[in-house]
Amino acid sequence: MFEGVNARRYDARIEPAASVFAVELPIFSGPFKLLTDLVLEQKIDVCDVPIAGITDAFLRRGIESLDAWSLDEGTWFLAICAALLELKVGRLLPRLGVESEEELLGGVSPDLVYARSLELAAFRRLAEDLAERMAVASLMVARSAGPPSELAHLYPDLMEKVSGEALQRTAAGLLRPPPPVDLSHVTPIRATVSAAVEAIRERLLLTPEASFREVVSDCEERIEVVVRFLALLELYREGKVELSQAGVFGEIQVRWQDRTDAQSKSWSEGEAG
Repeated sequence: MFEGVNARRYDARIEPAASVFAVELPIFSGPFKLLTDLVLEQKIDVCDVPIAGITDAFLRRGIESLDAWSLDEGTWFLAICAALLELKVGRLLPRLGVESEEELLGGVSPDLVYARSLELAAFRRLAEDLAERMAVASLMVARSAGPPSELAHLYPDLMEKVSGEALQRTAAGLLRPPPPVDLSHVTPIRATVSAAVEAIRERLLLTPEASFREVVSDCEERIEVVVRFLALLELYREGKVELSQAGVFGEIQVRWQDRTDAQSKSWSEGEAG
């Protein structure tokens, strides 16, 4: 017989009939074997079945009527409780949807079940500790009012040693601009890619083809050579120069390809002549 969930305690009790082990729960009243069949058929949620309470009731009955029990009945009860417990643990563990009873029974590793049980026990102890702390804290009331007038002389005056000069020094320290950052250890940038591009353009307009050594012959520092090489790569990307190399680690030949600049240079020289 099924019943709705009511305000009764969630426990298990023995019916007067001595031949059948029956339970009475908020959602079910009747023989325990029928309850297990309904759970395995997924007609009752296993999480709603208090297995620990049912086991205690079964043990109490066993002590009271030990001679009337058979070995088969006790063995069956242990096996079915183990299956229900595994079902319940499988429901509590986070996992994908279960399609069948076999997947629910065999889809969880015993080591994982044991580890999760330890985690659940730790969370349960932590929840109890937090509940106790919250209960104690609920009895505490913060005092928002100041001390009574008859006890005011017992409290030190916090503003006694505060003067206008002290406030002025504090404000000056807080509002003072930060000291300049010392950048003497940083090497200043003396070469830029744009300047290197212009130098290469002027050099190749005079001689449309030159080696890389000739292009960097006027460089005095290593950083200038690096920037000049980056400028060559930028000109090559824009299609203004053509680069060639006879072999690995060989001399790089640079050839100017921008005819517009070359014609403008020739026209300017002709006008000047």
